[in-house]
Amino acid sequence: MTCWYEGPLAAFDTETTGVDVETDRIVSASVVVQESPAIRPRISRWLINPGVPVPASATAVHGLTDEHLQRNGRWPSPVMEEIARALAEQAAAGRPLVIMNAPFDLTMLDRELRRHRASSLDHWFESAPLVVLDPRVLDKHLDRYRKGRRTLTDLCAHYGVTLEGAHDAAADAMASLEVVRAVGRRFATRLERLSPAELHTLQAVWHAAQARGLQAWFAKSGSPEAVDPAWPLRPEMPAAA
Repeated sequence: MTCWYEGPLAAFDTETTGVDVETDRIVSASVVVQESPAIRPRISRWLINPGVPVPASATAVHGLTDEHLQRNGRWPSPVMEEIARALAEQAAAGRPLVIMNAPFDLTMLDRELRRHRASSLDHWFESAPLVVLDPRVLDKHLDRYRKGRRTLTDLCAHYGVTLEGAHDAAADAMASLEVVRAVGRRFATRLERLSPAELHTLQAVWHAAQARGLQAWFAKSGSPEAVDPAWPLRPEMPAAA
């Protein structure tokens, strides 16, 4: 029987105007689908005109300028529905969805759906639940004592995955998918008996523990930064009074 990490997987990634999931916007996104490691992936791409200025700091990361997005990007409302539908189709097909740092990308999409479609991401997974594999959470749990950073670039280097064109949504999604396959192979004895759905549940617990540890480290170092333990989607912020 083929292990899940050698079977069908999909991956999702976004590029954005910044790192605040409540106020920043998605400017590009990609969904990559691969039925097995030997099969050429199918790649869907979206380019979005966010309707707000793109900070120079964000352009420096992904290379997408205001001018380029205004000329070539589509309006957010129909695009956000298309992306949500694409993810729901993967869930309906039983493909686990690989997302590096899932709470960021999924929460960004949820807030964009609320902003432009008066909807939410949960609405799209009422009939078939979303099953997420987050390489960051998996790696941190399975190799918790390894020192060093765990960005996508770092994970690719550690697991021998080629990352060409970092901070391009399609390239990052494909690299995340390959990292998850590599994690599965390296820790096969600990993962092969777990289904993706079981791993989804476990990752929520693992991420919460990781968040508590990071929060304690921030407190010890005097940093006021807060770490959200929610995974794979952060709850909606309450409306301001």
